[in-house]
Amino acid sequence: MTEYCEPAPAKLNLALHVRGKLPDGRHRIETIFAFCTDGDELSAADADNLSLDVRGPFAGDLGNPADNLALRAANALREHAGTDRGARLTLTKSLPVASGIGGGSADAAAALRLLTRLWSIDPAHASAVAPGLGADVPACLLSMSVRGDGAGMSWCPWTQASAAHPFCS
Repeated sequence: MTEYCEPAPAKLNLALHVRGKLPDGRHRIETIFAFCTDGDELSAADADNLSLDVRGPFAGDLGNPADNLALRAANALREHAGTDRGARLTLTKSLPVASGIGGGSADAAAALRLLTRLWSIDPAHASAVAPGLGADVPACLLSMSVRGDGAGMSWCPWTQASAAHPFCS
């Protein structure tokens, strides 16, 4: 049985500015995210159904696994890709829950990356479902330093050289 592992690195907000409200009521933000080497870890193996087992030092702080964002991401990806494949997901929860470092978003993004490999599907499906899972999930899908604008739906890579040119084209 093939099993894959994927890191779900913690996200750090290097800058966060609220610039006002959008017509739909969400905040218009400008932010820069960077990702750490530490974080949660997700593994997956072929299975008939989708399931999630949570373990690790912060596993007890999570609610019902059926409500977990990683499992919701897996279901969304499966539906978008039009597949009926399953996976036995195991989340090792090393990041504190609700700590502002993107643990749930990183876990969802890791599930999307992991399952595109396990199911051999086009990664464009992961990119398509990521925004519907949460504003941080598209950035976590990349897991590289990015600058975001708007309500978290516009991202571009950010490097030290980008600091001299703060706006992405």
